[in-house]
Amino acid sequence: MTDLWAEEREERRAAARPLAARMRPETLEQFVGQEQFLGEGKLLTRMLAADRMTSILFWGPPGTGKTALANLIARHTGRHFEQANAAMVGVKDIRMILEAARRRVELGQGKTILFLDEIHRFARNQQDVLLADVESGLVTLIGATTENPSFSVNSALISRSTLFQFESLNPDHLRTILRRALTDPRGYAAKAITVDDDALDHWIRIGDGDARRTLNALEVAVLSQCSLHDADEPSIHIDLTAAEQSIQAKSIRYDRDGDGHYDHASALIKSIRGSDPDAATHWLATMLAAGEDPRFICRRLAILASEDIGLAAPQALQMAAAAWTITERVGMPECQLTLSELVLYLATCPKSQSAANAIWTAMDDVRNQRTVPVPRHLRDAHYATAAQHGNGVDYVNPHDEPQAAAEQEYLGVDRAYYTPGEHGFEQEIARRLRGHRDE
Repeated sequence: MTDLWAEEREERRAAARPLAARMRPETLEQFVGQEQFLGEGKLLTRMLAADRMTSILFWGPPGTGKTALANLIARHTGRHFEQANAAMVGVKDIRMILEAARRRVELGQGKTILFLDEIHRFARNQQDVLLADVESGLVTLIGATTENPSFSVNSALISRSTLFQFESLNPDHLRTILRRALTDPRGYAAKAITVDDDALDHWIRIGDGDARRTLNALEVAVLSQCSLHDADEPSIHIDLTAAEQSIQAKSIRYDRDGDGHYDHASALIKSIRGSDPDAATHWLATMLAAGEDPRFICRRLAILASEDIGLAAPQALQMAAAAWTITERVGMPECQLTLSELVLYLATCPKSQSAANAIWTAMDDVRNQRTVPVPRHLRDAHYATAAQHGNGVDYVNPHDEPQAAAEQEYLGVDRAYYTPGEHGFEQEIARRLRGHRDE
């Protein structure tokens, strides 16, 4: 029996969807961003052109097109599309989807694409359920995650999939998406809407690479302006004030248990190592604003003071120790001042890895080379029969020498571990060592 009202109900459902959902691209040509793998001649483009789709994993921040692209791939390849959220389905549901996919293949109805959003929320044993059908090709898996798959996805599943990393959309991408929403029939083509450039700029800046968040701001602004005007008002104008009221301050994109934690810590350390105080301060601020434990930051900075600055500026380690103590005692938000001072100091210190290289090389020798016996004249002589064994005999006490330095063998093998760098206090150390080593 024909449902006479089905089309009308579908139109109402479509009209009720948020702007971001309505504006999802309908063709690959409409998709904006991710040119690193979807541009001309890029890997995913070639896979689609050759109709050689393997299971794939989409990894990247929210609002960058993972769900939209999964839908487009299914449409482009003509495969049946099943969508599920890993946070809301269990193994039983997945088994039913996989069984239905097998039946479609057996009945000649084609293959199935299973889009599993938030795949990182599946436990490892739940992910194992997918392995056999993914490997056999009965189902093509598209998994989407905001977390690094290396930390959250079964390695066996990763090895059977092609990984595509999504990047945040840049300002030009977001501007294209906003302007399309203003002129597309699915958006606001039927309304006479003008948006000031500074309003667009504000949405793009606060949207922070997230198309969904940016489109939501446009929708809120339009709806709020409509409520302020009469229904017969011929046009809507959105200025900067209206734009500011339509979107909240951006949230810091930072995963404290996964990728963001390590990436930002790495950026902080490498910026200090590279003597860029501005970049280092930015990454410190990002970590603190995102709620990173300041004690973790202190630990990393203390290591850096020894590893990357060392004896070029020996006081760096003292500064790191003092900052750690103060941070423990005062906490946030006050300790951000102490950490900022430490980061700026470390970034502007002369750099040297000589002390770190010395211990790394010595540790390697101790572990992997022949054992070096302690020379007899350096051995402990504080027991009655030591001299009978030659222990401590002929030892020269440097304090008894005119320059408080005694020329004698201290290692027993010809090996130099420490070579002072050319910067900071190590210039003075090099001068001292030249005097001792040349004696």
